[in-house]
Amino acid sequence: MAGERLSSSNGFGEDENYDNEQAILNQEIAPEEARKSHAFFGKFDKYKDDQEKLNEKCNFEEYFEKAIENPEVTRTAYQTVYRAITSREDFFKTGKNALYGAEEPTERFIEIMRAGAKGLEIGKRIILLAGPPGSGKSTLVNGTKRAIEEYSKTDEGAMYAIADCPMHEEPLHLIPKELREELKEEHGIQVDGDLCPACEENYGKAFNNPEVLKKVPIKRIAISEKKRVGIGTFKPSDPKSQDITELIGGVDYSQLGDHGSASDAKAYRFDGELNKANRGAMEFVEMLKSDPKFLYTLLDLTQDRVIKSPRFSNIHADEVILAHTNMAEYYDYRKNPKNEALNDRMVVIEVPYTLKVSEESKIHEKLIGQSDIAKDKVHISPKTYEMASTFGVLSRLKDGNKYKKIQKLKIYDDQETHDLTRRDFDEIKAEDKKAKAGMHGVSPRYIIDSLSMALSKNEGKECLNPMDAIKALKQNLDYHSHTSDLSETDKAAILEDISTVWREFNRQAEHDVKRAFVHSFDETAQNLCDNYLNHVEAYRNKTTIIDPATDQEYEPDERLMRSIEEQARISESGKDEYRKEIFINIGASARKGEKFDYTKYPRLKEAIQNKLFNDLQDVISLTTSASVPNKDQKERIEGVQKTMVEEQGYCEHCAHAIIKHVGNNLNKSKS
Repeated sequence: MAGERLSSSNGFGEDENYDNEQAILNQEIAPEEARKSHAFFGKFDKYKDDQEKLNEKCNFEEYFEKAIENPEVTRTAYQTVYRAITSREDFFKTGKNALYGAEEPTERFIEIMRAGAKGLEIGKRIILLAGPPGSGKSTLVNGTKRAIEEYSKTDEGAMYAIADCPMHEEPLHLIPKELREELKEEHGIQVDGDLCPACEENYGKAFNNPEVLKKVPIKRIAISEKKRVGIGTFKPSDPKSQDITELIGGVDYSQLGDHGSASDAKAYRFDGELNKANRGAMEFVEMLKSDPKFLYTLLDLTQDRVIKSPRFSNIHADEVILAHTNMAEYYDYRKNPKNEALNDRMVVIEVPYTLKVSEESKIHEKLIGQSDIAKDKVHISPKTYEMASTFGVLSRLKDGNKYKKIQKLKIYDDQETHDLTRRDFDEIKAEDKKAKAGMHGVSPRYIIDSLSMALSKNEGKECLNPMDAIKALKQNLDYHSHTSDLSETDKAAILEDISTVWREFNRQAEHDVKRAFVHSFDETAQNLCDNYLNHVEAYRNKTTIIDPATDQEYEPDERLMRSIEEQARISESGKDEYRKEIFINIGASARKGEKFDYTKYPRLKEAIQNKLFNDLQDVISLTTSASVPNKDQKERIEGVQKTMVEEQGYCEHCAHAIIKHVGNNLNKSKS
């Protein structure tokens, strides 16, 4: 009927949509809500401006002027990757792209990108990351992809392409080869590569008409894995069903009726991963699992920067090939002489597990921090990450000629290096490199999965403590895909590592509790240290001690000095050398204008702490192990718990659990 509104298929006619929009616009927003939303919606203006920049359009003449003014805009793929990952110094050290404990692999990767950016031959190689599962290979590649995505959106990283090119290619390919040398001499701009067959079809004749050439449409591009611009990803699957066209594109047979030939550019689909990765990076997931025909496609691409397709013109492509594989497949591949040609075009970066507990802990903290556990504010008790990481690192090491695994672990983490020379450390590293340390052992994924299981079992509890974590690491052995099929020998070795971790935890937990028992620990320890040093100084100088309160003189107390030195396992025959060594360190501190700090001298620190702890051993044991503490014991425990919360990072729940655990252990040791 006339004037009657017609509804569209979604239930709203055009007029109804208009009325609906007006109703929304006419809704009143409370002033307080308006203030809250204003800050957020104000960001849309900046977002709009940024999008307009990224959608910039121009013609070839205008782009040419940009290139003359700033030759950096014509950068190669290697230059793009290198600029992106070095756009800030800590790119692989902090944030979501952090690769903890992987300094050597990331530094080598950056060096290779730098060489490729300078146009050296290494830029014609496949970069193969080889390492055990969970060592960070994918993290490095993903971080690189995110880097070039972000970089291409900045003013510095702006990139342009021929507007309708399926390969998003460099616009300067429109310049005839005969004129490129002159361009290099006059403006320092190097142009390599040819127009892709599609652009050759569309603009090949523009060479003959400068006015047409000037008006070729150009657009700014932003690298995007999601939109398949400048990033390609290839994952091997069943060789019988996977087609090479997934990698290099192929003929669109539905177009043959219109164009008549498979070699016609209009009948070709430039939608392979190598096509889409042009100007950026190509990720080859588990590369050595691929069918050889896929791998040998990379030979032409790496050496000559062309994609070869059957019965079709060569397609120029400029991209960084990033591949990764596990060590078992890499070793098998290297042994096969048939793979010599491809091996020769690879640069291998080994990515082992970290051998530093502190770095491994950062991995776990990062991944747990990204989970819902972080949102639930579940407290992770001190030593939880450390103990889980200690287990992981122990599994990657082997006992050596001089040092056990637990000693090596502490050496790598700079915990016990006071008696080591550079030669000692080099020997340890050489021994571990020969044993392929870091290339085997428990994956961080196993540890994260075990901690996740412990957290899920602890649902409703306020925190996760080291005891729960260590138990989960042991219980998960028979169920996790990483460990369920281990041999009895390997499983026994891992169980021994867990036992070592348990002993290490007991030692550290006891230390924390004892430290909390000593009132004003640092002050008390320093006073004991000063008293000891006064007696040692008098002993070495053959003088007496003067009591500051009574001015009475008395001989250095040998019993006091030995009671402390014995805590550091200093023998009677070695006491004079030990005392001399201490005063050499005191003199060195004085020359530097520093106050001597006993905590920087490990053996003296150990002696002072153990002396204080042993003096209170009986009090601590009785207090912590009492099933029904009396009033004094209860007050002392509450004071210890408060100290652990305020000074050591525990919460009330885990502090109580640790105190109870240590009390039980001390009680057992006495019985």
